[in-house]
Amino acid sequence: MAGSVNKVILVGFLGKDPEIRTSQNGQKIASLSVATSETWTDKASGERKERTEWSRIVIFNERLADVAERFLRKGRKVYLEGSLQTRKWTDQSGQEKYTTEIVLDRFRGELVLLDGRGSDDASEQQNGQPQQRGNNQPRQQPRNASSQSSWDDEEPPF
Repeated sequence: MAGSVNKVILVGFLGKDPEIRTSQNGQKIASLSVATSETWTDKASGERKERTEWSRIVIFNERLADVAERFLRKGRKVYLEGSLQTRKWTDQSGQEKYTTEIVLDRFRGELVLLDGRGSDDASEQQNGQPQQRGNNQPRQQPRNASSQSSWDDEEPPF
């Protein structure tokens, strides 16, 4: 058994279109900004409250970066799996800064589009592109609503 686990799972909405760049060795890299929100009712006032957390996502997996570039747009709902990484960098004034990101590496990580919005969605669903797994395995589709209680234990029901 491993001594520790570094795994992040997010379901949220894209705050803007992905930024695509190319590394020096020609690898495509995608950067995303994803919002996750929680809502609750304040017990004292009865007022509905909401808190939104923004997460920076970096995709180093070439196929997932390609899917992000082709299909992701601001407002799309996504499921992401990756690892938490903090990197140190120096700004223009020479000040050292730290950034914590969720990273989808070449051989680890998942990206699944959860909503079916937009004009390209019919063609996306037909060719199977909106759902991409980092290990290049197709995700099982949920069974029909009448058999939801008997989903496989290995796959989440989405």
